[in-house]
Amino acid sequence: MRKVIPVVISLMVVFSLTFNAIAQMKVRIKDIAKIQNLQEIQLFGYGLVVGLNGTGDKRGAPFTVQSISNMLQKLGITVNPKDMRLKNVAAVMVTSTFLPFTKVGNCIDVTVSSIGDATSLEGGTLLLTPLQGPDGVVYALAQGPVSIGGFNIAAGGTGARKNHPTVGRIPGGGIVEKEFPSSMPAGKSDISLILSQPDFTTATRISETINKAFSSEISTCLDANTIKVEVPEKYEEKNLIVDFISKVEELSVVPDTVAKVIINERTGTIVVGKNVRVSPVAVAHGNLFVTVKTMPVISQPTPFSSGETVVTKKTEVEVKEQKGRMSLLKGTTVEELVSTLNALGVTPRDMIAIFQALKEAGALQGELIIM
Repeated sequence: MRKVIPVVISLMVVFSLTFNAIAQMKVRIKDIAKIQNLQEIQLFGYGLVVGLNGTGDKRGAPFTVQSISNMLQKLGITVNPKDMRLKNVAAVMVTSTFLPFTKVGNCIDVTVSSIGDATSLEGGTLLLTPLQGPDGVVYALAQGPVSIGGFNIAAGGTGARKNHPTVGRIPGGGIVEKEFPSSMPAGKSDISLILSQPDFTTATRISETINKAFSSEISTCLDANTIKVEVPEKYEEKNLIVDFISKVEELSVVPDTVAKVIINERTGTIVVGKNVRVSPVAVAHGNLFVTVKTMPVISQPTPFSSGETVVTKKTEVEVKEQKGRMSLLKGTTVEELVSTLNALGVTPRDMIAIFQALKEAGALQGELIIM
């Protein structure tokens, strides 16, 4: 029997690289900032999915049986929960996102997630479920057939599964019953832009871009996350605030990013930001392999003797180390750094170790995050 234990394991690595040509790419303000007080609202509710083919909640989910009993009682049918044996019903949590200015009668998509011990929601139908907001008010009602985009089949101790069968969606399955209070600013007013990722440099660039586009100092930065924009008089007089916001959102800026190297050792994923820099440093790295060989050794007694055949094991350990070479990492950009590491022929696991050593040596000019 031969057993090989590699000390260094090769893992898949994914590099997210943004070079100088892409670094200057502009993005729209609407893609990195939102209008304050016009955020999305999260809705949720408790519901039941019926019509499952024996893949619903079992005895380990008593709240499902109680929910069915309560529903039937409201319909004029009294059934003792202890007498119920349900396999075609699953208790679920229904969630959705309520966008600003959504009107009564609009349809919204909903997500259905099992909270019991159901094995699949395939083929099920969600019963009428009220969806409430964080204030406890019901804003929408959800109902309809659940689509899971997969399957879960098991028989005879074997099985096959595609995707995640206990979570599904109902496109347009929610109908808005009440509008969430939201209104556009009126009269002499201003709006505030909220950045998705707070950054002083990005906020300053947005403010400067807005002032340049409208040839007026109408925008100021309050902090790293908030940009205050005054509505020009000509848009107030003509009631064209919506048109003004549209023009602001279509403006393009170059967002700034923090220099980061993110490492996920579980998957071998490495993501290097475009602003990462490396000071000149010499690196030597080699791989160590340990091979353990186990061979059976049979010892037989002499003919016509009273001895017994004995089987023993002989173990040999072999250690091999790849020859490492000292290389100078003098790349100052991500492109040069990756080219140098690729020239060294290092594996993903080696790269993770090198990045950690570079940080300890003070040569990595950026934040190292290990997930």
